[in-house]
Amino acid sequence: MFKRVSGTKDILSKEEITAWLKIEAEARRVFSLYNYQEIRTPILEELALFNRSLGVSTEIVQKQMFVIKTKEDEYVLRPEGTASVVRAYLENNLDKTSGFSKFYYTGAMFRFERPQKGRLRQFHHLGCEVIGSLDPAVDVEVISLADYLLKSLPAKEEGYKIKLNSLGCQKDKDGLAKELRKILKGHLSKVCADCKKRFKTNVFRILDCKNDACKEVVSSLGVSDSHLCPECREHFDKVRAGLKLLNIEYEFSPTLVRGLDYYTRTVFEITHPVLGAQDALCAGGRYDNLVKELGGPDLGAIGFAFGMERLVLVREQRTEDRGQNLAYLITLGEEAKNQGLKLLDNLRKSGIQADTDYENKSLKAALRRANGLGALKVLILGEDELKNNVVTLKDMASGDQREVKQEDLIRGLRDNELKL
Repeated sequence: MFKRVSGTKDILSKEEITAWLKIEAEARRVFSLYNYQEIRTPILEELALFNRSLGVSTEIVQKQMFVIKTKEDEYVLRPEGTASVVRAYLENNLDKTSGFSKFYYTGAMFRFERPQKGRLRQFHHLGCEVIGSLDPAVDVEVISLADYLLKSLPAKEEGYKIKLNSLGCQKDKDGLAKELRKILKGHLSKVCADCKKRFKTNVFRILDCKNDACKEVVSSLGVSDSHLCPECREHFDKVRAGLKLLNIEYEFSPTLVRGLDYYTRTVFEITHPVLGAQDALCAGGRYDNLVKELGGPDLGAIGFAFGMERLVLVREQRTEDRGQNLAYLITLGEEAKNQGLKLLDNLRKSGIQADTDYENKSLKAALRRANGLGALKVLILGEDELKNNVVTLKDMASGDQREVKQEDLIRGLRDNELKL
Protein backbone atom coordinates (compact mmCIF):
# COMPACT_ATOMS: atom_id res chain seq x y z
CA MET A 1 0.00 0.00 0.00
CA PHE A 2 1.31 3.46 -0.88
CA LYS A 3 1.77 6.05 1.85
CA ARG A 4 1.88 9.82 1.69
CA VAL A 5 5.30 11.44 1.46
CA SER A 6 6.81 12.45 4.81
CA GLY A 7 6.04 16.07 5.60
CA THR A 8 2.82 16.15 3.60
CA LYS A 9 -0.75 15.80 4.80
CA ASP A 10 -4.11 14.60 3.48
CA ILE A 11 -6.81 17.15 4.31
CA LEU A 12 -10.05 15.19 4.27
CA SER A 13 -12.12 15.47 7.46
CA LYS A 14 -15.25 17.55 6.98
CA GLU A 15 -14.39 19.82 9.94
CA GLU A 16 -10.91 20.54 8.63
CA ILE A 17 -11.95 21.08 5.02
CA THR A 18 -14.72 23.40 6.22
CA ALA A 19 -12.20 25.34 8.31
CA TRP A 20 -9.95 25.79 5.26
CA LEU A 21 -12.85 26.98 3.13
CA LYS A 22 -14.07 29.38 5.83
CA ILE A 23 -10.59 30.89 6.24
CA GLU A 24 -10.14 31.28 2.48
CA ALA A 25 -13.60 32.84 2.07
CA GLU A 26 -13.05 35.26 4.97
CA ALA A 27 -9.60 36.18 3.65
CA ARG A 28 -11.04 36.97 0.21
CA ARG A 29 -13.68 39.17 1.84
CA VAL A 30 -11.10 41.07 3.91
CA PHE A 31 -8.65 41.49 1.01
CA SER A 32 -11.51 42.78 -1.12
CA LEU A 33 -12.33 45.40 1.52
CA TYR A 34 -8.74 46.64 1.26
CA ASN A 35 -8.91 46.52 -2.58
CA TYR A 36 -6.33 43.76 -3.10
CA GLN A 37 -6.47 41.69 -6.30
CA GLU A 38 -5.82 37.95 -6.38
CA ILE A 39 -2.73 36.66 -8.18
CA ARG A 40 -1.87 33.02 -8.94
CA THR A 41 1.73 32.19 -9.77
CA PRO A 42 3.18 28.81 -10.83
CA ILE A 43 4.41 26.33 -8.25
CA LEU A 44 7.45 25.70 -10.47
CA GLU A 45 9.98 28.54 -10.82
CA GLU A 46 13.58 28.96 -11.98
CA LEU A 47 16.10 28.14 -9.27
CA ALA A 48 18.02 31.35 -9.98
CA LEU A 49 15.01 33.45 -8.93
CA PHE A 50 15.26 32.30 -5.33
CA ASN A 51 19.06 32.19 -5.23
CA ARG A 52 18.97 35.86 -6.21
CA SER A 53 16.07 37.02 -4.06
CA LEU A 54 16.48 35.02 -0.85
CA GLY A 55 20.27 35.11 -0.72
CA VAL A 56 22.61 32.18 -1.32
CA SER A 57 23.63 32.12 2.36
CA THR A 58 20.08 31.69 3.68
CA GLU A 59 19.05 28.35 5.16
CA ILE A 60 16.19 28.02 2.67
CA VAL A 61 18.59 28.17 -0.27
CA GLN A 62 21.32 26.16 1.43
CA LYS A 63 19.24 23.30 2.82
CA GLN A 64 15.49 23.53 2.22
CA MET A 65 14.67 23.91 -1.47
CA PHE A 66 13.28 21.10 -3.61
CA VAL A 67 15.41 21.41 -6.75
CA ILE A 68 14.49 19.78 -10.07
CA LYS A 69 17.32 19.46 -12.60
CA THR A 70 16.79 18.78 -16.30
CA LYS A 71 19.43 18.46 -19.01
CA GLU A 72 19.33 22.18 -19.65
CA ASP A 73 17.72 23.95 -16.68
CA GLU A 74 17.32 23.99 -12.92
CA TYR A 75 13.90 24.57 -11.39
CA VAL A 76 12.57 24.68 -7.86
CA LEU A 77 9.24 24.09 -6.14
CA ARG A 78 8.60 27.57 -4.77
CA PRO A 79 9.59 27.88 -1.08
CA GLU A 80 7.74 31.21 -0.60
CA GLY A 81 5.48 33.55 -2.53
CA THR A 82 7.07 37.01 -2.54
CA ALA A 83 9.76 36.41 -5.18
CA SER A 84 7.20 34.76 -7.49
CA VAL A 85 4.84 37.74 -7.21
CA VAL A 86 7.63 40.23 -7.93
CA ARG A 87 8.77 38.13 -10.90
CA ALA A 88 5.19 38.10 -12.26
CA TYR A 89 4.84 41.85 -11.65
CA LEU A 90 7.96 42.58 -13.72
CA GLU A 91 7.53 39.92 -16.41
CA ASN A 92 4.01 41.16 -17.17
CA ASN A 93 5.18 44.80 -17.28
CA LEU A 94 2.91 45.91 -14.45
CA ASP A 95 5.57 48.43 -13.41
CA LYS A 96 4.87 50.19 -16.72
CA THR A 97 1.09 49.67 -17.00
CA SER A 98 -0.25 49.58 -13.44
CA GLY A 99 2.55 50.92 -11.25
CA PHE A 100 1.31 50.74 -7.67
CA SER A 101 -0.25 47.29 -7.19
CA LYS A 102 -1.79 45.33 -4.32
CA PHE A 103 -2.00 41.53 -4.58
CA TYR A 104 -3.07 38.63 -2.43
CA TYR A 105 -2.47 34.93 -2.98
CA THR A 106 -2.90 31.50 -1.47
CA GLY A 107 -1.17 28.30 -2.45
CA ALA A 108 1.25 25.49 -1.72
CA MET A 109 4.90 26.13 -0.82
CA PHE A 110 7.67 23.58 -0.35
CA ARG A 111 10.65 23.37 2.02
CA PHE A 112 12.70 20.36 2.96
CA GLU A 113 12.79 20.64 6.75
CA ARG A 114 11.95 18.55 9.78
CA PRO A 115 8.15 18.22 10.00
CA GLN A 116 6.60 19.50 13.24
CA LYS A 117 3.37 21.04 14.53
CA GLY A 118 2.04 23.48 11.95
CA ARG A 119 5.16 23.07 9.77
CA LEU A 120 5.26 20.63 6.86
CA ARG A 121 7.38 20.07 3.77
CA GLN A 122 4.38 20.93 1.65
CA PHE A 123 2.57 23.75 3.38
CA HIS A 124 0.30 26.59 2.32
CA HIS A 125 0.63 30.35 2.54
CA LEU A 126 -2.03 33.02 2.57
CA GLY A 127 -0.29 36.28 1.83
CA CYS A 128 -0.26 39.72 0.25
CA GLU A 129 2.24 41.97 -1.51
CA VAL A 130 2.09 45.73 -2.11
CA ILE A 131 4.51 46.98 -4.76
CA GLY A 132 5.25 50.58 -5.72
CA SER A 133 5.39 52.74 -2.58
CA LEU A 134 7.80 53.72 0.20
CA ASP A 135 5.03 55.41 2.21
CA PRO A 136 4.96 54.23 5.86
CA ALA A 137 1.16 54.43 5.65
CA VAL A 138 1.33 51.31 3.46
CA ASP A 139 3.16 49.49 6.28
CA VAL A 140 0.32 50.49 8.62
CA GLU A 141 -2.30 49.23 6.15
CA VAL A 142 -0.61 45.86 5.70
CA ILE A 143 -0.25 45.28 9.45
CA SER A 144 -3.81 46.45 10.13
CA LEU A 145 -5.05 44.09 7.40
CA ALA A 146 -3.35 41.13 9.08
CA ASP A 147 -4.78 42.18 12.44
CA TYR A 148 -8.30 42.56 11.03
CA LEU A 149 -8.12 39.20 9.28
CA LEU A 150 -7.30 37.41 12.53
CA LYS A 151 -10.08 39.22 14.36
CA SER A 152 -12.49 38.22 11.58
CA LEU A 153 -11.75 34.49 11.75
CA PRO A 154 -11.71 34.76 14.85
CA ALA A 155 -8.51 33.43 16.41
CA LYS A 156 -8.91 31.46 19.64
CA GLU A 157 -9.20 33.84 22.59
CA GLU A 158 -7.60 36.47 20.35
CA GLY A 159 -4.39 35.56 22.19
CA TYR A 160 -2.08 36.60 19.38
CA LYS A 161 0.69 39.20 19.66
CA ILE A 162 2.08 41.54 16.99
CA LYS A 163 5.85 42.03 17.23
CA LEU A 164 7.42 44.95 15.37
CA ASN A 165 10.94 46.09 14.48
CA SER A 166 12.90 48.00 11.84
CA LEU A 167 16.06 46.65 10.24
CA GLY A 168 16.70 49.96 8.51
CA CYS A 169 18.04 50.43 4.99
CA GLN A 170 20.79 48.26 3.53
CA LYS A 171 23.47 50.55 4.93
CA ASP A 172 21.86 50.30 8.39
CA LYS A 173 21.70 46.51 8.08
CA ASP A 174 25.36 46.30 7.12
CA GLY A 175 26.28 48.40 10.15
CA LEU A 176 24.12 46.29 12.45
CA ALA A 177 25.62 43.06 11.08
CA LYS A 178 29.12 44.40 11.72
CA GLU A 179 28.21 45.42 15.27
CA LEU A 180 26.56 42.07 15.99
CA ARG A 181 29.64 40.15 14.88
CA LYS A 182 31.78 42.37 17.08
CA ILE A 183 29.75 41.79 20.25
CA LEU A 184 28.98 38.13 19.52
CA LYS A 185 32.58 37.16 18.93
CA GLY A 186 33.22 36.56 22.62
CA HIS A 187 30.05 34.44 23.00
CA LEU A 188 30.54 31.93 20.19
CA SER A 189 31.43 29.12 22.59
CA LYS A 190 27.94 29.40 24.11
CA VAL A 191 25.83 29.25 20.94
CA CYS A 192 24.62 26.19 19.01
CA ALA A 193 26.43 24.68 16.02
CA ASP A 194 24.01 26.27 13.55
CA CYS A 195 24.60 29.72 15.03
CA LYS A 196 28.36 29.26 14.77
CA LYS A 197 27.81 28.92 11.01
CA ARG A 198 25.32 31.80 10.96
CA PHE A 199 27.96 34.05 12.55
CA LYS A 200 29.81 33.96 9.21
CA THR A 201 26.97 33.60 6.72
CA ASN A 202 23.85 35.33 8.15
CA VAL A 203 24.45 36.78 11.60
CA PHE A 204 20.86 38.10 11.89
CA ARG A 205 19.59 34.52 12.17
CA ILE A 206 21.32 34.18 15.55
CA LEU A 207 18.83 36.69 16.94
CA ASP A 208 16.00 34.41 15.80
CA CYS A 209 17.39 31.09 17.07
CA LYS A 210 15.02 29.05 19.27
CA ASN A 211 17.84 27.30 21.16
CA ASP A 212 17.65 28.25 24.86
CA ALA A 213 21.39 28.91 25.17
CA CYS A 214 21.35 31.14 22.08
CA LYS A 215 18.30 33.04 23.34
CA GLU A 216 20.12 33.68 26.63
CA VAL A 217 23.13 35.06 24.76
CA VAL A 218 20.95 37.29 22.58
CA SER A 219 19.06 38.67 25.59
CA SER A 220 22.38 39.81 27.10
CA LEU A 221 23.48 41.76 24.01
CA GLY A 222 21.27 44.81 24.57
CA VAL A 223 20.23 45.03 20.91
CA SER A 224 18.26 48.20 20.14
CA ASP A 225 17.24 50.31 17.14
CA SER A 226 20.19 52.69 17.56
CA HIS A 227 21.58 51.55 14.19
CA LEU A 228 18.80 53.32 12.26
CA CYS A 229 19.72 56.32 10.13
CA PRO A 230 17.57 59.49 10.52
CA GLU A 231 15.46 58.68 7.43
CA CYS A 232 14.75 55.10 8.55
CA ARG A 233 14.02 56.25 12.09
CA GLU A 234 11.50 58.78 10.78
CA HIS A 235 9.86 56.04 8.69
CA PHE A 236 9.62 53.70 11.68
CA ASP A 237 8.25 56.45 13.93
CA LYS A 238 5.48 57.11 11.39
CA VAL A 239 4.63 53.40 11.25
CA ARG A 240 4.34 53.24 15.03
CA ALA A 241 2.27 56.44 15.13
CA GLY A 242 -0.09 55.04 12.49
CA LEU A 243 -0.62 51.82 14.43
CA LYS A 244 -1.33 53.83 17.57
CA LEU A 245 -3.85 55.95 15.65
CA LEU A 246 -5.69 52.74 14.63
CA ASN A 247 -5.52 51.35 18.18
CA ILE A 248 -3.51 48.33 17.02
CA GLU A 249 -1.50 46.95 19.90
CA TYR A 250 2.03 45.77 19.17
CA GLU A 251 5.24 44.94 20.96
CA PHE A 252 8.51 46.59 19.92
CA SER A 253 10.97 43.72 19.50
CA PRO A 254 14.50 44.93 18.60
CA THR A 255 15.78 41.36 18.13
CA LEU A 256 13.07 40.51 15.59
CA VAL A 257 14.65 39.76 12.21
CA ARG A 258 13.65 37.90 9.09
CA GLY A 259 15.88 35.15 7.73
CA LEU A 260 15.69 36.31 4.10
CA ASP A 261 18.19 38.78 2.68
CA TYR A 262 15.63 40.97 0.94
CA TYR A 263 14.00 42.43 4.08
CA THR A 264 14.64 46.10 4.92
CA ARG A 265 13.09 48.61 7.30
CA THR A 266 9.79 47.43 8.81
CA VAL A 267 9.57 43.76 9.81
CA PHE A 268 6.80 42.20 11.87
CA GLU A 269 5.62 38.87 13.16
CA ILE A 270 2.37 37.64 14.67
CA THR A 271 2.62 34.88 17.26
CA HIS A 272 -0.03 32.78 19.01
CA PRO A 273 0.40 30.73 22.23
CA VAL A 274 -1.72 27.86 20.85
CA LEU A 275 1.18 26.98 18.52
CA GLY A 276 3.65 26.27 21.33
CA ALA A 277 7.40 26.85 20.91
CA GLN A 278 7.10 27.40 17.13
CA ASP A 279 4.56 30.15 17.68
CA ALA A 280 4.93 32.26 14.50
CA LEU A 281 1.58 32.52 12.74
CA CYS A 282 2.38 35.31 10.29
CA ALA A 283 5.55 37.10 9.21
CA GLY A 284 6.26 39.96 6.88
CA GLY A 285 8.00 43.22 6.20
CA ARG A 286 9.46 45.59 3.64
CA TYR A 287 11.70 44.52 0.78
CA ASP A 288 12.48 47.86 -0.85
CA ASN A 289 15.46 46.63 -2.88
CA LEU A 290 14.04 43.40 -4.31
CA VAL A 291 12.20 44.78 -7.34
CA LYS A 292 15.37 46.53 -8.52
CA GLU A 293 17.55 43.48 -7.77
CA LEU A 294 15.29 41.35 -10.00
CA GLY A 295 15.73 43.73 -12.93
CA GLY A 296 12.95 46.24 -12.35
CA PRO A 297 12.79 49.90 -11.31
CA ASP A 298 13.62 51.15 -7.82
CA LEU A 299 10.27 50.57 -6.09
CA GLY A 300 9.34 50.10 -2.45
CA ALA A 301 7.36 47.00 -1.47
CA ILE A 302 5.97 45.20 1.57
CA GLY A 303 4.03 42.01 2.26
CA PHE A 304 3.22 39.21 4.68
CA ALA A 305 2.31 35.54 4.70
CA PHE A 306 0.20 33.50 7.10
CA GLY A 307 0.73 29.76 7.39
CA MET A 308 -2.65 28.23 6.47
CA GLU A 309 -2.06 25.09 8.54
CA ARG A 310 -1.34 27.33 11.52
CA LEU A 311 -4.42 29.47 10.90
CA VAL A 312 -6.50 26.29 11.05
CA LEU A 313 -4.90 25.46 14.42
CA VAL A 314 -5.65 28.86 15.97
CA ARG A 315 -9.08 29.45 14.45
CA GLU A 316 -11.97 29.14 16.85
CA GLN A 317 -14.13 26.27 15.56
CA ARG A 318 -17.76 27.22 15.12
CA THR A 319 -20.85 25.02 15.21
CA GLU A 320 -21.55 25.65 11.52
CA ASP A 321 -18.21 24.03 10.67
CA ARG A 322 -19.97 20.66 10.92
CA GLY A 323 -22.19 21.49 7.97
CA GLN A 324 -25.45 21.53 9.92
CA ASN A 325 -27.38 23.13 7.07
CA LEU A 326 -27.43 19.69 5.49
CA ALA A 327 -30.80 18.05 4.85
CA TYR A 328 -30.39 14.25 4.72
CA LEU A 329 -32.97 12.21 2.79
CA ILE A 330 -33.75 8.62 3.84
CA THR A 331 -35.94 6.58 1.50
CA LEU A 332 -37.66 3.32 2.45
CA GLY A 333 -38.54 1.03 -0.45
CA GLU A 334 -37.92 1.01 -4.19
CA GLU A 335 -40.72 3.40 -5.16
CA ALA A 336 -39.65 5.88 -2.48
CA LYS A 337 -36.07 5.65 -3.72
CA ASN A 338 -37.15 6.60 -7.27
CA GLN A 339 -39.27 9.50 -6.00
CA GLY A 340 -36.38 10.48 -3.69
CA LEU A 341 -34.04 11.04 -6.64
CA LYS A 342 -36.38 13.70 -7.99
CA LEU A 343 -36.88 15.28 -4.54
CA LEU A 344 -33.12 15.38 -3.95
CA ASP A 345 -32.57 17.06 -7.30
CA ASN A 346 -35.24 19.68 -6.57
CA LEU A 347 -33.73 20.40 -3.14
CA ARG A 348 -30.27 21.02 -4.57
CA LYS A 349 -31.52 23.15 -7.46
CA SER A 350 -33.41 25.25 -4.93
CA GLY A 351 -30.14 26.03 -3.12
CA ILE A 352 -30.60 23.56 -0.26
CA GLN A 353 -27.61 21.42 0.71
CA ALA A 354 -28.85 17.82 0.54
CA ASP A 355 -27.60 14.26 0.49
CA THR A 356 -29.05 10.76 0.77
CA ASP A 357 -28.25 7.16 1.69
CA TYR A 358 -26.73 5.25 -1.24
CA GLU A 359 -25.82 2.18 0.81
CA ASN A 360 -29.35 0.84 1.42
CA LYS A 361 -28.92 1.07 5.20
CA SER A 362 -31.67 0.40 7.70
CA LEU A 363 -33.54 3.43 9.04
CA LYS A 364 -31.58 3.30 12.30
CA ALA A 365 -28.20 3.04 10.52
CA ALA A 366 -29.13 5.81 8.07
CA LEU A 367 -30.02 8.10 10.98
CA ARG A 368 -26.60 7.41 12.53
CA ARG A 369 -25.01 8.33 9.20
CA ALA A 370 -26.99 11.59 9.04
CA ASN A 371 -25.90 12.44 12.57
CA GLY A 372 -22.29 11.68 11.70
CA LEU A 373 -22.49 14.10 8.76
CA GLY A 374 -23.81 16.83 11.05
CA ALA A 375 -27.20 17.05 9.33
CA LEU A 376 -29.61 19.42 11.03
CA LYS A 377 -32.72 17.86 9.49
CA VAL A 378 -33.60 14.42 8.16
CA LEU A 379 -36.28 13.85 5.52
CA ILE A 380 -37.91 10.40 5.60
CA LEU A 381 -39.82 9.19 2.55
CA GLY A 382 -41.51 5.80 2.76
CA GLU A 383 -44.68 3.99 1.65
CA ASP A 384 -46.99 5.90 4.02
CA GLU A 385 -45.47 9.26 3.07
CA LEU A 386 -45.91 8.54 -0.65
CA LYS A 387 -49.53 7.56 -0.10
CA ASN A 388 -50.28 10.83 1.71
CA ASN A 389 -48.02 13.04 -0.45
CA VAL A 390 -45.97 14.12 2.57
CA VAL A 391 -42.39 13.86 3.90
CA THR A 392 -41.56 13.15 7.54
CA LEU A 393 -39.26 15.92 8.79
CA LYS A 394 -37.08 15.05 11.77
CA ASP A 395 -35.06 17.59 13.79
CA MET A 396 -31.78 15.90 14.70
CA ALA A 397 -31.10 18.19 17.66
CA SER A 398 -34.41 17.74 19.49
CA GLY A 399 -35.55 14.41 18.02
CA ASP A 400 -38.96 15.91 17.24
CA GLN A 401 -40.62 15.08 13.93
CA ARG A 402 -43.76 15.88 11.93
CA GLU A 403 -45.23 15.39 8.49
CA VAL A 404 -44.87 18.15 5.88
CA LYS A 405 -46.68 18.35 2.57
CA GLN A 406 -44.26 17.81 -0.31
CA GLU A 407 -45.29 21.03 -2.03
CA ASP A 408 -44.46 23.01 1.16
CA LEU A 409 -41.19 21.26 1.95
CA ILE A 410 -38.69 23.03 -0.30
CA ARG A 411 -40.04 26.53 0.31
CA GLY A 412 -40.14 25.88 4.05
CA LEU A 413 -36.55 24.60 4.18
CA ARG A 414 -35.27 27.37 1.92
CA ASP A 415 -36.94 30.14 3.92
CA ASN A 416 -36.32 28.43 7.26
CA GLU A 417 -40.08 28.49 8.03
CA LEU A 418 -40.50 24.88 9.13
CA LYS A 419 -40.81 24.67 12.90
CA LEU A 420 -41.05 21.43 14.88
